Amino acid sequence: MSTSSASLIALQTPTDVSLEEVNVELSKLWAGDSLLEDGSMLSGVTRAATFSLIVYEPSEIQQLLADLGYYTGPVDGIGGSRTKAAIKVAQSKFGLPVDGKASPELLQKLREERANKRSQAASDGLPYVLDAGGAGVADDVARQSPSRIIALSPVSESTGGVRAQVSAYCPVQKNGSSLICSEYITLKGTEAELAEVSGFIQSLVIGDLPKFLWWKAVPDFDQELFRKLSAFVNMTIVDSSTFENATSALLHIHELHQKGINISDLNWRRLAAWQELTAEAFDPPTRRAALAEVDRFVLDHEAGNSAQGILFLGWIASRLKWYPVSYTEEGGDYDLRRVKFTNEAQLSIEAELAAVPVGDPGDVVGDLIDLKLSSTNLEADCCTVICSETRGCMRMEAGGGAQSCRVQHVTPLDDRSAESLMSQQLQRWGRDILFEESLALAAQILQG
Repeated sequence: MSTSSASLIALQTPTDVSLEEVNVELSKLWAGDSLLEDGSMLSGVTRAATFSLIVYEPSEIQQLLADLGYYTGPVDGIGGSRTKAAIKVAQSKFGLPVDGKASPELLQKLREERANKRSQAASDGLPYVLDAGGAGVADDVARQSPSRIIALSPVSESTGGVRAQVSAYCPVQKNGSSLICSEYITLKGTEAELAEVSGFIQSLVIGDLPKFLWWKAVPDFDQELFRKLSAFVNMTIVDSSTFENATSALLHIHELHQKGINISDLNWRRLAAWQELTAEAFDPPTRRAALAEVDRFVLDHEAGNSAQGILFLGWIASRLKWYPVSYTEEGGDYDLRRVKFTNEAQLSIEAELAAVPVGDPGDVVGDLIDLKLSSTNLEADCCTVICSETRGCMRMEAGGGAQSCRVQHVTPLDDRSAESLMSQQLQRWGRDILFEESLALAAQILQG
């Protein structure tokens, strides 16, 4: 029934049950002490009592890894280091580049292996080490607050209705003997089948506690499952860095805000250090007064996703009360976008966004590289350049200029992955007014 490792104890590994048996199986987990494989009894366990997290995971990578024995943790739709470790083992076995990232080639290999019922990762001399690379974010969440995680895994073809699995995992605490465990319920079915049981999904969330929906796709109000789930949660969480068409997706999110749906974007949280340094640069009274003279704004971001650049421009324009006049996409090697604004003093402001190709992109697509605020009034003390510590100032320094600029560097955060940012986001569920105002301004820009 139970397995353990140095940092994780499985109170129950994934067990197949019918929908009618889910609540019964959850109750059985907490009926008394559990006997572990080493003969010891597991007691002093705390069950989920803080919040419920519904994870919509359209990618089947974690389920495939679990089916084939590469991954032995909870199938919860939450990636993190445990899933990455499993991916690396599978990549090594198939002779693919070992980078811990799911690719179409890996997915095809895993599908073929599952079709042939070959689950021999361990016998091939490439055992999956559960704790390779450290604990997963689900463990971090459970350490801070016990939770119930409901993972929705849509499949393309019906197998006769929604199937369910129930499991419970308890991260080992460094101090103290009590264990804080999270419950995991995995539901698999077609989109239509999952939408049909949305009422049952709602019944699984815990009482009056906060309810979160992590929607790992572009949110679409016309999608029945999204519409039904977002209606009863406190907050829907997305990550715009994963969207193929960031412009369209951000407009979708803005429309959902207008419908009263509370949505948080993990990609917005990645801008915090850039926002703080920008504000700090104008803290001195003389520089704060010069803010009114800023009429040029240039921003570079990594090619592949424009969401961070657009959100940052929306933020600074909303703070400085810039009103969009025109928006053009010039394209080219840098996919240039130009925006013209005006302000209450009728000053004409020009902004440029550039998508810079980089040789070694990071895990987050579209990260900011550098930005510059300046003025055509050479007497104004407002020129400010902010750069990524890892990428440098690139075009900003190469451009030179007659003004003396204040230059600051953004120190990269220890971990800006979606999984790590989730543990922070789950501590708050109110509306983020600053995000909504910035997104509304960004939507005005994109709508021309």
